[in-house]
Amino acid sequence: MSDTVIKFENISKQYRLGLVSTRTLSHDLNRWWQTSVLRREDPYLKIGETNDRASMGKSEYVWALKDIDFEVKQGEVLGIIGKNGAGKSTLLKILSRVTTPTTGIIKARGRIASLLEVGTGFHHELTGRENIYMNGSIMGMTKKEITGKLDEIVEFAGVARYLDTPVKRYSSGMTVRLGFSIAAHLEPEILVVDEVLAVGDAEFQKKAIGKMQDVSRGEGRTVLFVSHNMAAVKNLCTKGIILNNGELYFNGLIDETINKYLNISKIHTSEPISIENLPREGICSNDVRFYAIKFLNEQGEEIIPTCGSPLHVQMFYRASDNFKNCRFSLDFSSEYGHLFTFSTDMTVQDPINIKKGEGFITCTFKKLPLQKGNYYVTMFLEINGVIADWINARVPMNVEDGDFYGTGRNSPGGGSFRTLLYDHKWIL
Repeated sequence: MSDTVIKFENISKQYRLGLVSTRTLSHDLNRWWQTSVLRREDPYLKIGETNDRASMGKSEYVWALKDIDFEVKQGEVLGIIGKNGAGKSTLLKILSRVTTPTTGIIKARGRIASLLEVGTGFHHELTGRENIYMNGSIMGMTKKEITGKLDEIVEFAGVARYLDTPVKRYSSGMTVRLGFSIAAHLEPEILVVDEVLAVGDAEFQKKAIGKMQDVSRGEGRTVLFVSHNMAAVKNLCTKGIILNNGELYFNGLIDETINKYLNISKIHTSEPISIENLPREGICSNDVRFYAIKFLNEQGEEIIPTCGSPLHVQMFYRASDNFKNCRFSLDFSSEYGHLFTFSTDMTVQDPINIKKGEGFITCTFKKLPLQKGNYYVTMFLEINGVIADWINARVPMNVEDGDFYGTGRNSPGGGSFRTLLYDHKWIL
């Protein structure tokens, strides 16, 4: 028997933009006439544009999702990532039966518990206790079964003091705590969690991720997780999909999915970034001149550098002749000033000799120690003690969030005194 628990088949969702007006009635009548009387295809399903929220379209109909096909196996934790407006929440709402697809079908096996928005599934006039029983009943559980889980739900959520208070008096963080605790503890076969967890504090986010790991790995249940926190996604998920403008852009293992996502907005090219015309510092001989730079991953693919991830920096040069005793230097700085320098004379024992023509040299990092932010790269080359080329803090480099310490959390934001990260331990 197949262990597939969720299967999306040709799922599309179309919305009409703008306010609903009297024109809707004429469209509905036309649709009924065309489909029911004349037995033709729905005319409005042919109208629509890709859901690119950043640009104006010509049609008042838009595809929030378009031809989505994928499946999820039992016990998998699937990360669903994409930019705002990519269709992630729409996908989960269709799975959770909040809305219906325009075309296609979803096959799901087992009970589904969803946490899509703050207050999802709550009646705000009812108390926390009453909402727990209401949600459990909706999922088909008996009162006895819910009572058996009650203490565990309340303890995990940390809302014991407010259990008999109407939910309308809860803060958004308390509401999310209780909502997640209910969804995770009422033994669903499929747990669906949107990025609503970001509302909770850091302590609760850590607890929630740990609980989702227990649900998937220990209990063999399936989790669908939407988040913009790539460290949490990488730590929790085994596979991932990328939605881009309502379409399925990529489906694969989570590490590859995250790498693809971080570079989805970048135009990939085999050509390196040109720096030939950048201003030079001091008096350069120009016997050897830098002309390009590349930021690559371990597979040799161009990437946006990510905190805590491997990085290969390739510096391309042109030499007018053969040269001996060359010293290359790579330097990083932020808006607050110089950070650190790497030079070939620190780690390379033998003198570096380069040949006439074009070439490149690569500096590698096992874990990039820079937090999220904008930085500047300095490239320096010296031949026999004479400056050949020097591009001083002119090459911009953007760094994305990442899980440097392997804790499942992004590193804290950068600043004038919190820019570099170092591997270290605490021992009590």
